[in-house]
Amino acid sequence: MGVGETAAAVRDDEERAAGADPGGSGGLSLREATELSADEVRRITLYAQGFLGAAARRGGVTGMLRRVSAVQLDTISVLARSHELVAYARLGAVGRDAVEQAYWPARNPTTFEYWAHAACILPVADWPFYAWRRRAIAARGQRWHKVSEETCELVLSRLRDEGPLSATQLGGAKAGGPWWDWSEVKIAAEWLLDTGRAVCVRRTGWRRIYDLPERVIPGELLGHEPTDDECLSHLVGAVSRALGVAAHADFMEYQRLNGYGLQLRDSARLDEAAAAAGLVPVTVPGAKRPLSAWADPVALAWLAAGGRGSHRTTLLSPFDSLVWDRKRTLRMFGYRHLFEPYVPKEKRERGYFTMPLLAGGRMAGWVDPARSGKTLIARNVFIERPAAVAPMARALAEAAQWVACDNVIAERVQPAPLAQQLASELAALGFS
Repeated sequence: MGVGETAAAVRDDEERAAGADPGGSGGLSLREATELSADEVRRITLYAQGFLGAAARRGGVTGMLRRVSAVQLDTISVLARSHELVAYARLGAVGRDAVEQAYWPARNPTTFEYWAHAACILPVADWPFYAWRRRAIAARGQRWHKVSEETCELVLSRLRDEGPLSATQLGGAKAGGPWWDWSEVKIAAEWLLDTGRAVCVRRTGWRRIYDLPERVIPGELLGHEPTDDECLSHLVGAVSRALGVAAHADFMEYQRLNGYGLQLRDSARLDEAAAAAGLVPVTVPGAKRPLSAWADPVALAWLAAGGRGSHRTTLLSPFDSLVWDRKRTLRMFGYRHLFEPYVPKEKRERGYFTMPLLAGGRMAGWVDPARSGKTLIARNVFIERPAAVAPMARALAEAAQWVACDNVIAERVQPAPLAQQLASELAALGFS
């Protein structure tokens, strides 16, 4: 059976491997949509995040970004950088160059970089609605790194006169000490970025290219200055569309709204924002009691129509928005998400860059991968149940092919009795 196999029987096997009912349960009447079960929340989230149903692949990388609303950036690169892995997890083996070009086209920018859940790639259409955050940062003032307005004006002058520039071109990113010891021009460029006087819509060799908003942000977006409440309503709506359904804590975590004048206790303001965004009030299971939440009407309509579709089997970046919220991930999938690059090697429980295995709409295991030449090395593999061995093999094989590896080695497999079965599955896919 080939790595790219998508036959219905294979999909059903993967769903059974993860303990799922193929295609999910029956349809949901919109009149009954005020109370969602845990399974319905899980499926509606997978649909919204692009892991369930054919609609997830429409529009390619650009469409994927619009749906999830934010893709986190991070410097760590194991198989690939996280922003590449997020696209791959949903779209399959799309070319890595195509992913980069979709995020950062040479002309007519479609994205910009700013603070959302963390430093993220965001749709350029959302530029006006981060004005609330830009205003809040400007009002709060500079924190750890300090820079004079004179240096800021110097950077702006150079951008006006010379066009878009990297920190290196501006005079160097570092002052000569540790990595966090930024140069004056780097501090100025980042402060201008934080407050909206500069913008990044392109990277070259992983370096931010700073530019002037009036040069790259479309005029109709640049001239739109929504109020704080309008910004909040837009962001809350984006979170609900990205997750399918979101409780107050989900809004706060997905967009990291705390720290910008909003707290979880401000539930009335969150509810007003959700209602203004056209979301539907629902009730969802919580850790101890049912929770009030807000659902995307499009996702609810999909659920009401039967909520069916093909599940994606893939390895997830630890920075994937599906698993950003560890409490929600544990509640929804029974999966304890760990991220251990900054844990001493001898104290790591799973590994450096643990990637969960999503199969059949469930978390069916995890792997700590590495690369050595043309070999993908699975240093540590955990498989939830024997039926998940085949999905793990397919996920490893597909990932290896995507990053141009022609061999896969699983060094440590848990439970140990499944090691030989995994090796046999990989061999059947052409990897030994």
